[in-house]
Amino acid sequence: MSDVEESGAALAAMRAEYGAAHPRSPEQGPLLGVRDTELDENSVAGGWEPLLRQWIDQATAAGIAEPNAMVLGTLDSAGPVARPVTRTVLCKGLSPDGVVFYTNYDSAKGAQLSAVPYASATFLWPQLARQVHLRGRVERVPAGTTEEYWRSRPRESQLGAWASEQSQPIASREELDRRLVRATARFATAAEIPVPPRWGGYLLRPDEAEFWQGRRGRLHNRILVRVGPTGMSVQRLQP
Repeated sequence: MSDVEESGAALAAMRAEYGAAHPRSPEQGPLLGVRDTELDENSVAGGWEPLLRQWIDQATAAGIAEPNAMVLGTLDSAGPVARPVTRTVLCKGLSPDGVVFYTNYDSAKGAQLSAVPYASATFLWPQLARQVHLRGRVERVPAGTTEEYWRSRPRESQLGAWASEQSQPIASREELDRRLVRATARFATAAEIPVPPRWGGYLLRPDEAEFWQGRRGRLHNRILVRVGPTGMSVQRLQP
């Protein structure tokens, strides 16, 4: 068997049984996830947002790094064939209206959302055997919302936003570092750094939210919430 075949066989054999014990320190406490309350239709009786918030809180309590990370999916329609694009961003706002993330409006994702204002967002916490998938329309948040979040960012992150023309080509790392030096000098005496003119937030308003919880034997729980003009509907999906 060749190295490539061995590698492929190893990948195919990778399997973790959901609900199996994982080594954890006493400080971390017991693993959450499948040993918690069973996911069912009643779990989303109050809507999708309370359960997502609860799961993020539990991922935080479990010590998972960046529990608010989500994979954002957009559509690149610039070429002859539309293609999906994904990247990981951080959820920086959560309300019954949706989830909020921030970026450069002139970035690749910004251009894609201008052309097709729909996106998906997927939260995954493998340690808890949980996943949440959202889909819906995306809109820019008000300038005041962006301003409030911007003020909470570390100064170094603010300078980075001024230094980087996100998604644009650059000759070298050294050139990027020089841009940061120039941005630092520009705002050296500023008590507060202003929001860059092409930087801000987006709100993804889910019309679908699917909650997934792993079960032994791959017979997982999947609960789909649909949100429409006339209200909310809930369905169980086969795994």
